[in-house]
Amino acid sequence: MKKIASFTIDHIRLKPGIYVSRKDNVNGSVITTFDIRMTSPNDEPVMNTAEVHTIEHLGATFLRNHKTYQNQVIYFGPMGCRTGFYLLLAGDYTSRDIVPLMKEMFSFIASFEGNVPGASAKDCGNYLDMNLPMAKYLARRFLAEVLTDIHDSQLYYPE
Repeated sequence: MKKIASFTIDHIRLKPGIYVSRKDNVNGSVITTFDIRMTSPNDEPVMNTAEVHTIEHLGATFLRNHKTYQNQVIYFGPMGCRTGFYLLLAGDYTSRDIVPLMKEMFSFIASFEGNVPGASAKDCGNYLDMNLPMAKYLARRFLAEVLTDIHDSQLYYPE
């Protein structure tokens, strides 16, 4: 069986960053899939499910309410390996195009106060598995270590 494209990326050399994972043409429209890599694969501990779940709820809520991008958002959710997230947008984008959006989103998460949207038994199938303080810490870390002064090596997959 042929490897899917995301399994051909050298995860040993992959750094935290924002990468275009793929672009698909669906009925004449481009869908851009982004790899929002928050931790260094196979090099540091992965994120725990509680903070991943919290970032997912906050990130999806932020993106689907964003005045500019809300109609382009197709999906935001975690990678199974728990090293980051996938963001799918309708449109032909580069990684650099969404850096301002990611700065906004992770700033929103880092400073969020109150009840996590959708964190109730009625709204979520695993609402007790949340960790807002750790999600805020990881968002602050991603902002400081990656997004504030992002380099090309964090925007394009390693060769």
